[in-house]
Amino acid sequence: MTEPRVLRIAMNGITGRMGYRQHLLRSILPIRDQGGITLPDGSQVTVEPILIGRNEAKIKELAATHDVEHFTTDLDGAINDPSIDIVFDASMTSLRYATLSKAISAGKHVFTEKPTAESLEEAVALASQAKSAGITAGVVHDKLYLPGLVKLRRLVEEGFFGRILSLRGEFGYWVFEGDHQPAQRPSWNYRLADGGSMTTDMYCHWNYVLEGIIGKVKSVTSKTATHIPKRWDENDKPYDADADDAAYGIFELETPEGDEVVGQINSSWAVRVYRDELVEFQIDGTHGSAVAGLNKCVAQQRAHTPKPVWNPDLPVTESFRDQWMEVPANAELDNGFKLQWEEFLADVVAGREHRFGLLSAARGVQLAELGLQSAAERRTIDIPEITL
Repeated sequence: MTEPRVLRIAMNGITGRMGYRQHLLRSILPIRDQGGITLPDGSQVTVEPILIGRNEAKIKELAATHDVEHFTTDLDGAINDPSIDIVFDASMTSLRYATLSKAISAGKHVFTEKPTAESLEEAVALASQAKSAGITAGVVHDKLYLPGLVKLRRLVEEGFFGRILSLRGEFGYWVFEGDHQPAQRPSWNYRLADGGSMTTDMYCHWNYVLEGIIGKVKSVTSKTATHIPKRWDENDKPYDADADDAAYGIFELETPEGDEVVGQINSSWAVRVYRDELVEFQIDGTHGSAVAGLNKCVAQQRAHTPKPVWNPDLPVTESFRDQWMEVPANAELDNGFKLQWEEFLADVVAGREHRFGLLSAARGVQLAELGLQSAAERRTIDIPEITL
């Protein structure tokens, strides 16, 4: 039997929450431990992670815990190591452009978290650089691989909704200030100087979700807020939280058929959850509606839609939630991050573009940038098309 090809992956920022939990623990290590992936021609590809972080003690401990042989604090050394095939980045947004640009210049394939840069100019430059270098570049679009949104997209593709009218999204939860209870998110998320911002963080996600499920984002109207202006950091020191911790957006969308759709998404780190999941999207159409979270999706057809009657003088006796039917998965759906990693690794071996690359990421950065501009100028802003 032929030995599997081994792709060596330099994993930068692996001590962070997303880098560790989703990319190392739930993606790369399971791919390694299952013996890799099988390609269409029957050949095998497996992975060897190299852990990179600024705190040597932390990455040494992680390496020992998970039986990883190689780790280093020397990011530049790893980027220039000819034995490394892929550079993955999950570090701070403010450091990402330099890391990815160096990796592409060194001829490495790159897979990265978002945003890919702090400005549209840098994000487009990365996409152009990757195209010229001929490397395979992938950007995490995890939400499109989640069971709930896979089901929602299937309903769209099957024409369940008829003509789509609107999409509404609710995302977020209460992030503790850090004084009485520790915050669940790093303090840099709430400082503009360190690249923090709900808009910068989440609009790049919403762009690919809207593109992947509905269609093009044509315009944005956004309102931002810093609801909690004072927080406490990891050392229990108070600091001024000047980044927006909530963003309320309206998006004009266009389906591939040319239909206009109104999108609304509320994103907040200062909201308490009263819904089934931490993020939910509702699509309403002429023939039906559906609500999807990370895992579950429920739908209601036009023929099964009851006729509610508004009467403020009488209590509601019907259970509206019970009137919806759950959409089955009809397939076994693995962790979304792992699924995209497997798809990306196959693209690297095949020498082809990944379907979610740096140009898609640049459109996400563009939406975030124009969302902040819309909030600052209190107006709707049209979104121009990006070309390389």
